Amino acid sequence: MSKEHVILVNENDEQIGTMPKMEAHEKAVLHRAFSVFVFNDKNELMLQQRASHKYHSPLLWTNTCCSHQRVGESNIEAGKRRLQEEMGFVTQLNDTISFIYKAPFDNGLTEHEYDHILVGHYNDAPNINLEEVADWKWMPLEAVKEDIRLRPEIYTEWFKIIFDKFYQHINIIQ
Repeated sequence: MSKEHVILVNENDEQIGTMPKMEAHEKAVLHRAFSVFVFNDKNELMLQQRASHKYHSPLLWTNTCCSHQRVGESNIEAGKRRLQEEMGFVTQLNDTISFIYKAPFDNGLTEHEYDHILVGHYNDAPNINLEEVADWKWMPLEAVKEDIRLRPEIYTEWFKIIFDKFYQHINIIQ
C-alpha cells in the first residue's frame, strides 16, 4: 500500500496531483475514489465484510467493493479492476452520481474522498479474495437501511453516508 498513489482532486473532481495513499489518509487530502454497488435480479444488494487486517474499518460491512482510481484509469475501468480483485467477478458498471465526504477514523487516518458511485448487476455468488474480504451476502435495500438504523456500528462510515444522502437515488437507479 505504501507504493500505491491516489489521485488528488479539487472540489470539481479535476486532478491536481498524486500522493501516496497512506499520506493522503494521514493528511486528510481530497482524492478520487469509487464505490461499487452490485444488485441481483431480486433487487438485493451484494454487501461485503471487510477483511480483519484492513488498516481501517476491519470486519465492517459495506457496499460490494470500493477503492481508488489509478492515473489514466476511468471510473468504470477502476471499478471493474477492483471488483475482480476483491469479489472475483466482473460485470457491466454504470457511473451514476458522485459526492464529497470526510470521515475520520480512530487510528488517526481520514478518508476525504470525491466518491463516484458505480452500479452494476450480477446474479451469481462471488469468488471472494480472502485477503480483501471476510464475508459477503445479498440484502434487500430496505433491510440494509433498517439494519444501519439499528446497528450503525457494523457498517463503514462511507456506506452510512451514502445511504443517508443517496438512498432514494440508489433505489431508483439500480
